[in-house]
Amino acid sequence: MVEDTGVATHSRTLEGKHILLAISGGIAATESVKLSRELRRHGARVSAIMTNSAQKVISPLAVSWGSESEVLTEWKSEMSQLGKFDGVILAPATRNTIAKHVNGITDSPVMMALAAASGNGTPILFVPSMHEDLFHSRTTTDLIKELEKSGHGVLYSETEEGKRKQPNPVSIVAFFSNFINRELPQRKRVSITLGSNREPIDSVRAIHNTSSGSTGWSIAEHLYRMGHQITCIAGHTTISPAFPLPDVRVSHTSEGMLGLSMDLANSENKPDVWIHSAAILDYIPEKKPGKRASGTGNWELTLNPGPKHLEELASLVNGSIQIAFKLEVGCTEEELVKRAQNLLRKHNLSAVVANQLHEALGQSDFRCRIVTPKGDATPVLDQMELCESIELLITSN
Repeated sequence: MVEDTGVATHSRTLEGKHILLAISGGIAATESVKLSRELRRHGARVSAIMTNSAQKVISPLAVSWGSESEVLTEWKSEMSQLGKFDGVILAPATRNTIAKHVNGITDSPVMMALAAASGNGTPILFVPSMHEDLFHSRTTTDLIKELEKSGHGVLYSETEEGKRKQPNPVSIVAFFSNFINRELPQRKRVSITLGSNREPIDSVRAIHNTSSGSTGWSIAEHLYRMGHQITCIAGHTTISPAFPLPDVRVSHTSEGMLGLSMDLANSENKPDVWIHSAAILDYIPEKKPGKRASGTGNWELTLNPGPKHLEELASLVNGSIQIAFKLEVGCTEEELVKRAQNLLRKHNLSAVVANQLHEALGQSDFRCRIVTPKGDATPVLDQMELCESIELLITSN
């Protein structure tokens, strides 16, 4: 076994989980090292097992380096492939391997491992990778339906260059984390607003407030990985999420974001949790038609108070868990906490994430503090701790 300890911790959403990575003989087997390392970045312990065909595509030595484990390649007396795992990923999943599993063929250690995991109820994720014409054949369609009917997860990409290529490792591990964690207790439907607002002042110009969307995306990604059902209502952002989240609704204006939130609050899948992390414009300009010509002197803008999202949503989200964000500039610690407590009481919130601008910009020793109805203001050191603290809040209520 060749050890590789050099992976950074991106989250602890797979901490304590022993994952079996099964690799069959598609060309996407070349991604196995990256996939192994991505699993480890989120706390997983990885064991790897390869078919004979997979070993012709990538060396077991490389997979051992990436997974930090001895790779199973042949039958052994201890039958370690039958051990108890917390989850199994078959990536790539060739049609041949899928067909063997569906029809109960166990002619290799990989097929034996899949059969054992299926028999003891271990979550299995299949990641098909094949040519588009093969993917759309009736046989493949029936095989995938059988996998889903058996409760297995299936993840595949959109068509690219006539193929269903394997999704990138970040997307696979995010989906897999959600797949195995959604069975944890207290999983919730969560709505999170994020980003900033842009409001036009004429046909080509606009004003906006400051928010990259980084914090909101990080929270949404973490909660999704932990098995919650996430809906993002995104304003203007300057960064993208690390992987495609399943339900993202976009409006750059304050009224548009409020409308999307109200639609969600009135839907059958009304969220259990509302996280208000977006930087909403408090004042909205009166838009002028057309384009103001350059060089026409001073321009006086009229700004009117915008809608208060917490107030407008109050009657629709009553009884839900609500977490708001409070950003201030240049006030004392005591005053910041006091303003957060006032906001908390006014809207009957579950918690307020309070910080000053220099903390949000990473110019402080800690990230923020979380203020709760108990009167405490708990310091939070970094973005990962913020995400974990919010997840703890929503699962303990």
